[in-house]
Amino acid sequence: MAIKFVILGFLEAESLTGYDLKKRFAASETFHWSGNNNQIYTALVQLYNEGLVNKEVQDQERGPSRKVYSITPEGQTVLRHWLLTSPELPQLRHPFLAQLAWADGLTAVELDNLLSQYENEVYVKLRMAQEQAERDAQQLPRRTPREAFLWRQIGNYWVAFYQHELDWVRRLRAEVIE
Repeated sequence: MAIKFVILGFLEAESLTGYDLKKRFAASETFHWSGNNNQIYTALVQLYNEGLVNKEVQDQERGPSRKVYSITPEGQTVLRHWLLTSPELPQLRHPFLAQLAWADGLTAVELDNLLSQYENEVYVKLRMAQEQAERDAQQLPRRTPREAFLWRQIGNYWVAFYQHELDWVRRLRAEVIE
């Protein structure tokens, strides 16, 4: 996922500051960006230099001026081109599976503790995904009924993902204990 396309997508929905974008990335499983925040600002500068976004500087009584970015028609064209490209499959890296591959060296109690800890962590992520999906249903773009539906389905995906992971680790624990 190229960060610039996600930024263009956010800006197509509404004009935002770099800080607003940073918050959107931080709050999302779907748009999680593992890089540092400077990459968001660097991408905004590149998009501006390429003519894909506009920048409006808004003076404030308190604090520094705000730089509000909006997508240009050229940016909309680039975003549309990206949307029409073949989708990439997810790049799955699952550190717990790598850890589990070598867990036969643990005692039964140690293995159960490992699985229990993972189960608890997944449960917390599931609850967070459920709460995020509920919040998103109220806050995310819904310019059309289809857009609202797509955003709801993205939230549902993460809930189902963590529910599946939780069900899997619970089955694993039950079978290992037997």
